[in-house]
Amino acid sequence: MQNLIEKIKSNQGTLLDVRSKMEYDGEHIHGAINMPLDILETKLHEIQELPKPLIVYCMSGGRSSIATNLLQQNGITETYNGGGIFTLNNIINNN
Repeated sequence: MQNLIEKIKSNQGTLLDVRSKMEYDGEHIHGAINMPLDILETKLHEIQELPKPLIVYCMSGGRSSIATNLLQQNGITETYNGGGIFTLNNIINNN
């Protein structure tokens, strides 16, 4: 995970927030892109064009796990489950 975080910090990857727009608007990790899980499948082409690796997160890790599996099944292989926002944010800010 450390190598992934370093890539994200140096703008060589993408943070993907799969929570609702309302959740994202309330709080998100700086630089993250919001694509709610319920519309993710319709955005596969856009996601394919994003800088890799992708670290997907949500509130607790459940939706990000589903999203990561969906993306990988659709050929977006450099995709990783970052888990919940608070844990991931702590990892990013402490490295």
